[in-house]
Amino acid sequence: MNEVRNLRDLTAVEWRSGVAAWLGWMFDGLDMHLYTLVGTVFVAELLGPGFKSEDVTVAHHASWIQAAFLAGWALGGAFFGRVGDRLGRSATLSLTILTYAAFTGLSYFSQTWWQLLIFRFMAALGIGGEWAVGASLLSETWPKTWRPWLAAVLQTAVNVGVMIACVASYLLAALPHRTLFLVGVAPALLVLWIRYKVPETPEWHAAKRAAGDRAPGIGALFGPGALRISLLTILVCSFSLTAHWAFMFWFQAQYRNLLGQQGFDAAEQNRAAGIALAVVMVASVVGNFSAAVMAKLWGYRRSIGLLCLLYFVVMASTYACKRENQGEMLVWLAGCGLCQGVFALFTMYLPPLFPTLLRTTGAGFCYNIGRLFAAIGTVSFGGFASEGDFRLVLLYASVLFLPAAAIALLLPEPPDESTVAGMPAD
Repeated sequence: MNEVRNLRDLTAVEWRSGVAAWLGWMFDGLDMHLYTLVGTVFVAELLGPGFKSEDVTVAHHASWIQAAFLAGWALGGAFFGRVGDRLGRSATLSLTILTYAAFTGLSYFSQTWWQLLIFRFMAALGIGGEWAVGASLLSETWPKTWRPWLAAVLQTAVNVGVMIACVASYLLAALPHRTLFLVGVAPALLVLWIRYKVPETPEWHAAKRAAGDRAPGIGALFGPGALRISLLTILVCSFSLTAHWAFMFWFQAQYRNLLGQQGFDAAEQNRAAGIALAVVMVASVVGNFSAAVMAKLWGYRRSIGLLCLLYFVVMASTYACKRENQGEMLVWLAGCGLCQGVFALFTMYLPPLFPTLLRTTGAGFCYNIGRLFAAIGTVSFGGFASEGDFRLVLLYASVLFLPAAAIALLLPEPPDESTVAGMPAD
């Protein structure tokens, strides 16, 4: 790649690759959070008359659906990560987007809670795969020294997608809850443009030619040279993602119950919950760029460790006591959102840790396998819920950020960056 010092130096192909990755992630954010906005109320509707969103039975079924989604995300990351290394980044990006758009739209037609579970699982296969492919596409086409900023921009795409979901939830609040899932069909239109305008990366082509028929299999992740990286990545992602997704799912239910106790009706709860999620996402955008500054100053591993520690402190403080004031709760939720910049850093940090033909496999498998543990955690922590109160669920889940912070310090810096913040690559 020629020396690139600013945006004007990028080629048209590099720009299209960046736009494709960004839009793919934006629609990722849209489709992944449509369910969290209406999860408990829609599940109550599917379970039948007499069930309310605050019922423990409803929470139990809703958590199983979210667990299936996270499990699908993990499996999709591993499966499509492997496809991305074999077929290329652009082709696989199209397949992942089509998958999550189709099955998010089909969620509208669910008649039982287990049908919704199946559709959310299938949609998650595509969402999990898109993460690894989009990250690798940018990692291989844009300047390596820009990675912390690319991570912030790419993660911001997810936040924008979630905010679009919030707007859609607000505008459609008076319609049946299932209507929101039809918004998730929109990403399918992006695929046509990607297939015609975004070529495979030169780095992937070169590695493919050099490897011939000797391309590494998924077992190479646990072979010499990659085993330590794979295990550490799986551990730090498992702990942090379990805590994070417990927050992202259960804080909505807790906030709705707070509103219900104050006399808000269902439509008002929908709108207010959408506003709360938007507050978290706006704060998360700020957190993404704050994390990028930290990575430039102190390197990735120290920044990841510190942000996990901060996430624990803020999340535990938020739910350590009962908070009944709506405005006060929004301030604490914004604090949690700021800490979510840690997941922006994983975006550009993980792919370069693995060889080119193992890049989407490694990033997709090791990062997303953490969602299997997050799936188990969503259900397990749900067991701490009492009727209409999920505060202890969120408090106990926050503790998992502590081991994540400790393990992060054992990780190396990317080997293809000579220095990060003046520190050696390993």
